[in-house]
Amino acid sequence: MKSFTLIETLVAIVILTLAFGAVFGFIVMLYRTQSFSLNQAMAVDEAQRGVKTMIREIREARPGDDGSYSIEKADDKEFIFYSDIDKDDEVERVRYFLGTVSSGSQTQQCVAFSDGGSCSVLFPDFLQGDLISAQVVVSVEGDLGMSQEYVEVYADSQYLGRICQTGCSDCIGVWQGVTTFDVTNLAFDGSVEFIADATSSVDNVCDWEEPNHSVKARFRLLWEEEISGQEHQLKKGIINPTAEPVEYPQDQEEISIISSYVRNNPPIFSYFDAQGNEIMEYPARLIDAKLMKIYLVVNINPARPPDDFELESYVQLRNLK
Repeated sequence: MKSFTLIETLVAIVILTLAFGAVFGFIVMLYRTQSFSLNQAMAVDEAQRGVKTMIREIREARPGDDGSYSIEKADDKEFIFYSDIDKDDEVERVRYFLGTVSSGSQTQQCVAFSDGGSCSVLFPDFLQGDLISAQVVVSVEGDLGMSQEYVEVYADSQYLGRICQTGCSDCIGVWQGVTTFDVTNLAFDGSVEFIADATSSVDNVCDWEEPNHSVKARFRLLWEEEISGQEHQLKKGIINPTAEPVEYPQDQEEISIISSYVRNNPPIFSYFDAQGNEIMEYPARLIDAKLMKIYLVVNINPARPPDDFELESYVQLRNLK
């Protein structure tokens, strides 16, 4: 029986080693391919379940328990509405949004007790990312029934405008003169101070909650910001209403991720009127929207096949006639 020489043995070992390496490499490649396909399928399934939930909740949109209109915001990649999503007879504030863009709001009040007095509020450190836009909604109450009785509003010492020079009443115990000011250019540092300054004719004769005050002011700061590192996360935020007085505190929003692999360049949300015409501008999107389209592009890695998976669904807003 002829035996192998040393050289033949070494050659055989090399060949077997290469063969095993090729088989092992093929197994690893197969595993990675199957793992990628599985993860893609899971991402698509997750997105499909998210869209089904969105359709169900948006279909039942209704006014908030605080009297808010059914739709609060209708942007291309953010939609805020009110709906009883858990069937507990309380209407929740629901926000679906692409993670790169986030909305926030805070509300503060101040009161002045002297004739012609002023008061101020400070919103510090409210930004988590880069500011896109900011507005403040100001309303007042006080001795404001005559043309010389009004309130001037300032932001970081910059004059914004007047409130209640006309159309307001003396000491009626409700917020009046609701006015919105754009303060984007003042809020980039994430901190802004507002002042409500009453004219000298405004006397301290009002007793709504605080006795002998001249003016009260309420400031609601609303902003949009861009959060880095969350460009592809479709998220859902829920705020439950508080007890009397009913409010939806922004700091109590519970956020969850619907999908981490959304690749939309086109809008996620599109809005249509009763005739099926697409609505592009505000405030028509809030007032006239009767039908919505939800469109998602999902892909865990656009650099690898398979191609993008597209989800498209329409939902009728039943309670908006």
